[in-house]
Amino acid sequence: MKTLLFLLSISGILGLTGMAAAQDKPLETVPSVDLQKYLGRWYEISSFPQRFQKGCHCTVAEYSMEKDFVRVINTCRKDGPEGKESRAKGKAFVVKGSNNAKLRVQFFWPFRGDYWIIDLAEDYSFAVVGAPDRDYLWILSRTPQMDEGLYQEIVKRCADKGFDINRLVKTDQTCAGR
Repeated sequence: MKTLLFLLSISGILGLTGMAAAQDKPLETVPSVDLQKYLGRWYEISSFPQRFQKGCHCTVAEYSMEKDFVRVINTCRKDGPEGKESRAKGKAFVVKGSNNAKLRVQFFWPFRGDYWIIDLAEDYSFAVVGAPDRDYLWILSRTPQMDEGLYQEIVKRCADKGFDINRLVKTDQTCAGR
């Protein structure tokens, strides 16, 4: 029994050391993003809870191209599937030299936040968005539900990039048919 506890302790320490080492590396984005393919509706599958999303369910993001920025409209339901709709409008600006993989999102002038696309399906069926400090993480899909096996693969890749996946919370999308 003592040996088992010792081995579990060592593996936990090694796991934390590996996560810390990944957090020390610069966060890599995908090589490039075709904004025309990226535009449209995305469903939040899971995320790190943020105070500005407190009480949100059925969270959806809509992206559309404007002249020199991407229009962002985030909506969610508060207080359950039949609750009040909450909406936030913003703008996303492509970071020069990032091949569209890094954006700066602004919901309140003059503040902007990092929106880095760190994983993206070849067919644009899912995306993972994070920030270089690893305090923000969203797993997005074109559909309200995601295959559990695929989800676990994505979560593992997030862990490998230094994100604390224990903070991930799945989003209730039961009212996604709205």
